[in-house]
Order: sequence, then structure tokens, then C-alpha cells
Amino acid sequence: MSLARLAALHGVATSYESSPGRSVPVPEDTVAAVLAALGVDASGPAAVAAALAAYEAAERDRLLPTTLVPPAGTLLDPGPLPAGTETALAGEDGAELDPSGPLPLGHHTLTAAAPDGRTATAAVIVAPARVPRPRRRGAGLVLQLPTLLSGRSWGMGDLGDLAELAAWSARTHGMDFVQPGPLHAAVPGGGDRPADPSPYRPSSRRFADPVHLRIEDIPEYRYLDPDDRARADELSGRAAALRDAVRAKGGLVDRDAVWQLKRAALELLLRVELTPGRRVAYHHFLAEQGQPLDDYAAWCALAEIHGPDWRSWPGGLTDPRSTATTRARHDLLDRIDFHCRLAWLADSQLWRAQRIARDAGMGVGVVHELAPGVHPAGADAWAEQSVLAAGCTVGTPPDARDARGRDRGVPPWRPDRLAAAGYGPYRSVLRAALRRAGALRVGDVTGLFRQWWVPAGRPPAEGTYVAYDARAMLAVLVLAAHRAGTPVIGADPGGGAPADRGIRDALAARGVLDTSVLWAEGEPAPEAATTGSDTGAATATATAAVPRPRPPEHWRAGTLATVTTHDLPPTAARLSGTHLAVRHELGLVDTSLPAARAADAVEVGAWLDLLDRLRLLPDGRADERSVITGLYRFLARTPARLVGVWLPDAAGDRRPPHVPGTGAEYPNWRLPVADPDGRTLLLEELADSPRTHRLLAEVAREIRGRAEADDDAEPGGPADGTGAGAGAGTGAGAEAGEPAP
Repeated sequence: MSLARLAALHGVATSYESSPGRSVPVPEDTVAAVLAALGVDASGPAAVAAALAAYEAAERDRLLPTTLVPPAGTLLDPGPLPAGTETALAGEDGAELDPSGPLPLGHHTLTAAAPDGRTATAAVIVAPARVPRPRRRGAGLVLQLPTLLSGRSWGMGDLGDLAELAAWSARTHGMDFVQPGPLHAAVPGGGDRPADPSPYRPSSRRFADPVHLRIEDIPEYRYLDPDDRARADELSGRAAALRDAVRAKGGLVDRDAVWQLKRAALELLLRVELTPGRRVAYHHFLAEQGQPLDDYAAWCALAEIHGPDWRSWPGGLTDPRSTATTRARHDLLDRIDFHCRLAWLADSQLWRAQRIARDAGMGVGVVHELAPGVHPAGADAWAEQSVLAAGCTVGTPPDARDARGRDRGVPPWRPDRLAAAGYGPYRSVLRAALRRAGALRVGDVTGLFRQWWVPAGRPPAEGTYVAYDARAMLAVLVLAAHRAGTPVIGADPGGGAPADRGIRDALAARGVLDTSVLWAEGEPAPEAATTGSDTGAATATATAAVPRPRPPEHWRAGTLATVTTHDLPPTAARLSGTHLAVRHELGLVDTSLPAARAADAVEVGAWLDLLDRLRLLPDGRADERSVITGLYRFLARTPARLVGVWLPDAAGDRRPPHVPGTGAEYPNWRLPVADPDGRTLLLEELADSPRTHRLLAEVAREIRGRAEADDDAEPGGPADGTGAGAGAGTGAGAEAGEPAP
């Protein structure tokens, strides 16, 4: 019981609910390992007793809580203090605030000095009640940008393609947003090891990857001298050949090959002297980004010499603040400046994409996605070792979708260190993510409340939950979004366990939109009667296990609704059942393939029945394109604030972009958007495709037909949440001295 008590004091779960009413105990050695990652020795009874005594002594001596989260406009209540204690409250700019007056929005610092000599500081986070919301109901396109090529991109989708997709879809079909997936800087390949293709394990969440740059859109490209221009043209020709290779049957996106060409071109471009206006804009960017940019660029420069895993670097370079690292920063000033320039160029093209999207009529524009963590070898992990938990990674416990659980391979933030830092690292990440965003999608938003920690060397099923200060984490998010005027979308928190449902409610109360995936939106099904045959019994069992589709009027309003996601099969694969053959071949189907197909057919059939009843299948069930269009028209009939169309669905692609639980066995994140036959489709071909046009036109028609009624039905109408929301990403880009790209 002492271990359980110690764990509870530090927010470490000793059991969890895998499903309603089913409690699963956590192994004691897992609890001890997670406590060790939090700096608490629980290696034996004596160590546990000592840790408990130390914790209780610290609590007795504590003068202030680590963090206070009072509502805006209220008075500060730090709790009971010894008589004669002096307090002072400082705002973000260091100016003194009246601790007895109404509190303004912001991140403040409270200090206290007791007569007995004890002193303490506390972070005071004052946030508005809710984040902004999209100013109108709308639909948009969801994709993974690297997989969408155009006739101008260099072998993978780029920020020029993103701007073109936004402008075309907005002007042609009235789309309100485009969500390109995470664009964070990746850990580059090293030696014979390719770069990690997953956009969800980036090197840094603060800066965009320069591999997304459209080289020809960089202003300095026009001013290359003749020799460098000839070299750039030769690189462009090689890029065209690379693009043709991706377009060939079975072609894959080769991020490393693309980066090799773009990096060579960027080395040429950065020889061109900046014009006075652009030089001022660059220096403004450097000053604005400060230490995080310097750390990121220093990591990039050091990785060029010592490899992309800082944990193996020599001579004290593993410490970003060591004397050796300081000397290295000085010696590598030119390369650090190179990587700072790339970060600035990417930021400029992100701003341009958002401006083009808004100018084309989008109400939201570009929805940026914040990955739930960073690569342990990357820049952010190097710079922020002090607030990351060594020896653990973030994952998910076993559930109905994945009986083995998952290990994402990203280190978690230590909640105690994050709080002690006043949530500064989290604030910095959010500022960067919101900087050019029309809206922000927060990956694994449940991580604001709790995360599943997996000790090193253990399978995901042997992890446990660690709690975070959700009030503080949410307040930081809400304040950042309010200041940016940007709506926030949370990745689907599940909703299976009671704790997850509570998380969903807490997010909704702060105005954070949920993500609703059609295949997960069901209601409990009635018991099915079995028949005498084995096939009939299997079908009845499958029927009883599959929830009934939720009618459109029963869906939640505060959501981004989609049919599928990057972790699920494309809709054409789901309808045809081809995704099960892929999973079976990879050893990911726990039952027999016929049984899995039977269960899948029951689920798909239930949705087709509902579409039939709603008269959303004018061309019948056998027409795949009609069914996909019907599913998206169904979403448009729900009250969901936003409807996301998975771009591969518009193409008829049958290949999942990512199969969770696989690595080298499957080309995750490397499959270009293709037609049903697997032929890569360029952006220009998608824009001319009757299939794509029909789907988007039907969704837009349904949205327009219900927009006015939906706005009238919601409290406050479209102005609720100030309506500043979606457009703020554009305004944020128009900074003093920053020229238009």
C-alpha cells in the first residue's frame, strides 16, 4: 500500500480502466520504473518509505502551490499563508501587478516571503473561458502534404502545392480549410539510415521542415548568378526525374532523395545577398524566435558533423549549455545561420499559404497539426532534456482497436519539471504552432490530462498512466489560442473509458473541437439472435459486437467530422474489404480472415442501410463512388462544425497511408495519392477529376443547405467566440518589416 500511496502522490496510476467496469492492475515494477523516471526512488520498501517521508516534509514546508489557475477577472487566492507573509505579483513583462485586484489575462509570477525565512514562487496562468471557434460551419480537405505531388514539386508535396490546393478548393467548391498534417522539422537520415518518414516523431515541433519549401518561390532564386542558375536548373531536372519515378507504378515518396536535391539548391540560394527589406525581416525573425531557434539551428549544425542522434555526440556536446557546446556554436556560426535562414524561409512560405487560402475565401485556411511528441534523438529532445522523462516513452494501452497497445517512441514531458518551469516549454511550442495557423489540431489531446508511459524495454501493455495538471495545461492552450485568435481541434480522445468521456467534456467546456470519425460513431446494438449454422452464429456474434450507426441528428456539434483518418483505411478500402487482406498479410488480424471480413461486412452494411434510409445512395450500393459521396454527404447533414474530406477518398485511393503497428514491413507515409488502380495522381489531375469534383460539390451543397439553420440553432450564432478565429493566422503574418514572399 505504501507504493500505491507514493504513486498516487506523484500522479502515477496503479490500475486503469480498459473498458467500462474492467479494471486492470499495473505491475509493481512498472510503477517503480515510472517513479524513477520522475526522480523518485521506489526500488524497495525502505526507499518507498524514505520517498514518502521526503514528499510529506516538502509539502509541510511548501509556501505556495507550484501553479495557480484563477479565472480571468477574479481575485488571486494563493491559499493560506503564515501571518506577515509578503507577496508580490509580476506580469509577463515584469511590471508589478496588484495581487489584490482583478487579474488580467496572461502568465504571471507570484512571489511570497514568510517571516520564518521561507520564500516561494508560483506560476499564475489567467486564461479566458474558451478558445475562439470557426466563424462559420464549413468543409475542407485533409491530407498528408508529402503524398500530394504536382507538376512543379520536387518528388513530394510542398508548400506551393498546399497554397494551390487551398486556392483551387476554396474558389471552386467553397472549401473552408485544408489540413496538411504535421509539417514539423524531421530528424534527417544519417549514414545508411534513412530519415524517419513519420511526421509524428519530429526533431522539433517549433519549426517547419525545409524539405517542404518550394524552391522556385524563394525570392533569391530570381537573382542567382549564371553559373549557380545553371546548377539550380540541373537540380530541377533531377527533381523532375524523381517526380516521374514517384508517378511510376509502385513509386514511393523518397524524402531523403528530395532533401538531397533541395539542400543543394538551398546552398546556392543562400549565397545571394538579401535585399535590405528582407534582411530586416530575417533579423526580426531571429530576434522574435530567440533561444529556441538558436538551439534548433545549433542541433542541425552539430548533426551535420556528428550524426543525427545527440545521445552519441562526443566531448560534452550532449549538454546544450556546456562549455564544449558553446565553443562549437561559435565555430559553426555559418552553418547555424544557414539553418536559421531555412527556418525563416519555411515560416515565410507557411504565411504565404495561409494568406492565399484566406484570400481565396476560406473561413479557416490552413489547419496546422501539433504532433504529440518529439523524436528522442532530435533537436527539441536535446535542448529540453531537463523537462523530459528519461527512460520512458509515450504510448497507448491495449484496447479494442489494438490488443497489444502502441509505443510511439517519443519521450514524455515530466509534469513536475514542466510545472516548475511555469509551462514555458509548452507555451513556446504552442506559440510556434499557432504562428501561421488558421486553426490548430492538437494530436493526442488527452495528453493534456494523462499520458501512457512505457518504461524502456517493456511492451506497451506494461505501461501506466501518469497524470498532468489538466487545469494548467488547458489554461496555457486556451490563452495561446485566444491570443492568436485561432480555433483548436483535438484529436479524438476515444470516449471508451469513463475518464476519456470526462476529458471530452472538459475540452468541450473550453471550446476545443473534438474529432469524430464516422466508423467510431455508433450506439450500442441490440442482442442478435443466433441461428443453427456456424456462419449464422458468426454473423450474429459480429452483429451484436458492432455498434449501430449514429443518426446524423445525434452527432455532437462541436467537432471536426471525418469518415476516416491517416491511421485508418481509405474509404474505398473499407468498402471493398481490401484493408483486411493487407492487415492479415502483415499479421495484424487477431482472428481468422473470414471472421474479420464477416464482422467488417456487418459494420459496413449497417452504414449502407442507414444511407439507404436517408436516400443518400442515388446510384445504389454497388457504385463505390456513390457510396463514398453518400458517406460525406451524411457528415454534412450532422451538426458538426467542420467536415473533413480525406483527399485520398476523393481520388478513390485504396491504400492506407499508415498501418499502425508496422515499421519496415509497410511503406508508411510514403504512398502518393493515387487512383483506385494505384496510379499516382498529380494535383493538376485531381483538380480536373470528375470524381473529385462530384464529391466536393455534393459536400459543399449539403453544407450550404444547412449552414443557416445550424448557425441559428447554436447559442450565440456564428459570432460566438468572437469570430476572430479562423483568420488570425493571416493577420499574424503581416509583421512589421516582413515583405510578402
